[in-house]
Amino acid sequence: MEFRVGGVPRGLRVFISGGAAGIGRTIADMLVAHGARVHVTDVSDEALADFTSAHPDHAASKADVSDEGRMEQVFRRIGADWGGLDALVNNAGIAGPTGGVEEISVEDWRRCIDVGLTGQFICAHFAVPMIKQAGGGAIVNMSSAAGRFGYAFRTPYSSAKWGVIGLTQSLAKELGPDNIRVNAILPGIIEGPRMENVIAARARQVGVSHDEMKKTYLERVSMRRMTPQADIAAMATFLLSDMGRNLSGQSFGVDGNVEAL
Repeated sequence: MEFRVGGVPRGLRVFISGGAAGIGRTIADMLVAHGARVHVTDVSDEALADFTSAHPDHAASKADVSDEGRMEQVFRRIGADWGGLDALVNNAGIAGPTGGVEEISVEDWRRCIDVGLTGQFICAHFAVPMIKQAGGGAIVNMSSAAGRFGYAFRTPYSSAKWGVIGLTQSLAKELGPDNIRVNAILPGIIEGPRMENVIAARARQVGVSHDEMKKTYLERVSMRRMTPQADIAAMATFLLSDMGRNLSGQSFGVDGNVEAL
């Protein structure tokens, strides 16, 4: 069954960080299919080349969201190309290290927070003036089920994703009077290589097989299954559409009901 979302204004100008691969790419593909104009950033040359090949009429830039100077350049380009911006999807993030608190380096901690939380702030810092100038719009921040549960041996990642919830609720209050809606999506156990790598790392950490650890993860999901990336894209598209015009300050779990991590 194809999930279709109505109400996306044709020509909606959307910036998506980490948008050339994974969940971000799936969001970009869906928004393009609904008539939006999309500019993505990523750090992978291969992913950017693939995106550009698939969507030659849309824009892509190589950029690390934690690099303030580079992101300022990206948003200047968006302003020059489009004359403004209607929506921001803060998707970029990294899995971060797996290990006990005494094993994880401060450098790895900082890198995870810089990309997963500070990067979202940096993108909002540059995007919000443009969205205000457009008369309002929407921001979707990507958190995680780890943003509502403690996550043993994944402390940097979970901390970043909890921070995203605080960022989302704070910006929703701050920007509501400017007609800007701000929401968070909390994916759970998502189909794809990134989650398989996370499961493999956790399995090594506790000394069990990959299959055993995967079974343990899915036993903590009420629906007992992984979530397709397209389900996350459908929620993002809905939140950016006119159908989500009165949704703000909310955190939406799209995860089959993850009960614990």
